[in-house]
Amino acid sequence: MQMQPGQSPPMMRHETPEERADRNLVELLQELRVVQTGVQIVFAFLLGVAFTSRFPQLSDFQRGTYVVTLLLTVVSAAVLATPVALHRGLFHRGVKPRIVALSTRFAQIGLVFLALALNGAVLLLLDVVLGLSAAIATTVVTTAMFAALWLLLPWALRRR
Repeated sequence: MQMQPGQSPPMMRHETPEERADRNLVELLQELRVVQTGVQIVFAFLLGVAFTSRFPQLSDFQRGTYVVTLLLTVVSAAVLATPVALHRGLFHRGVKPRIVALSTRFAQIGLVFLALALNGAVLLLLDVVLGLSAAIATTVVTTAMFAALWLLLPWALRRR
């Protein structure tokens, strides 16, 4: 394997497959703890919105955006918590590599739902504050940002 200038050699770990699975699961669960905090904040915000005095004044589009965003947040929370449930449900069954593989997929899917929920919240808030045109334009930008950072960047780095 030829290295490019400025590239460091790949780090070789001396670990058994079980140790690798343990490390990968611990790292994944730590990443999910960070992401879950964001999900909880968005969910709490959305729960509070429904009980504000201004909520009844929302347009049908804004209410629809609210409901879809709330549901996307719930789905995101459920999918992102699935690796914990898998680990607990399959603990000491000798399938940790499978748990890590499935959990990685659930984390990826959960991040997609989280990005959609966050962009839904941006759309709702900016529609109320700035109007629908500005909200749509800004949401297009934030959606592109998530796609670039969470999808395209990892894809491009994997291809290298």
